[in-house]
Amino acid sequence: MLKFTPILLALLYALAMYRFSVWRTTRELDTQSTELADPRLRAMTDRLARALDLPRVRVHIYEIDPVNGLAAPDGRIFITRGFYRKFQTGEVTAEEMASVIAHELGHVALGHSRRRMIDFSGQNALRTALAMVISRFLPGVGVWIANALTTLLAARLSRGDEYEADAYAAALLTKAGIGTDPQKSLFKKLEALTNGAGGTMPAWLLSHPKTAERIAAIQKLEDRWQHRTVT
Repeated sequence: MLKFTPILLALLYALAMYRFSVWRTTRELDTQSTELADPRLRAMTDRLARALDLPRVRVHIYEIDPVNGLAAPDGRIFITRGFYRKFQTGEVTAEEMASVIAHELGHVALGHSRRRMIDFSGQNALRTALAMVISRFLPGVGVWIANALTTLLAARLSRGDEYEADAYAAALLTKAGIGTDPQKSLFKKLEALTNGAGGTMPAWLLSHPKTAERIAAIQKLEDRWQHRTVT
């Protein structure tokens, strides 16, 4: 029984971290956000809503400077103030902002936003358990090895989520009559847009597929859809 104690402790720790993370994230978003009221972007979200057969797609402005978009565990969609400023200055078009919103809607529809919170807790549990086990055999380096292995696993899971959300967004944007060109053009801009923007890169640029690979994946989808239309 004693040999299973580290694993049980890790699982309890994961549960506690999950509940705390959900509470902290929800509280911060509630206190630091307001609903987006920009008429130009509202026109874009209305097109997405019609494509989804929904009365409305609500988007909120998260009052932080880094350029980012996110989907909360409760399904709400957020664009940061820093990202919205890029739109206001003309560095990002309304259609490109719509592609971000469609991407985050994909995370919600595919269950990524809630699963990511669970993954975060699960990663902590795995890291703790691995560190305890490996340290028995390799004292002093067990924690380092556990961190490296867990990071590699998290990056692999994250890349898969991003490809899935990209595909969802591409289909939604196409159905809404916006198309995938804004999605691809924004990918090319993102790295430059985030330089100097609070030092934080968007989630889709951290341990995620390379821009060229993501654009190529979208192009493959378009080619497949075109082939089906022709045949």
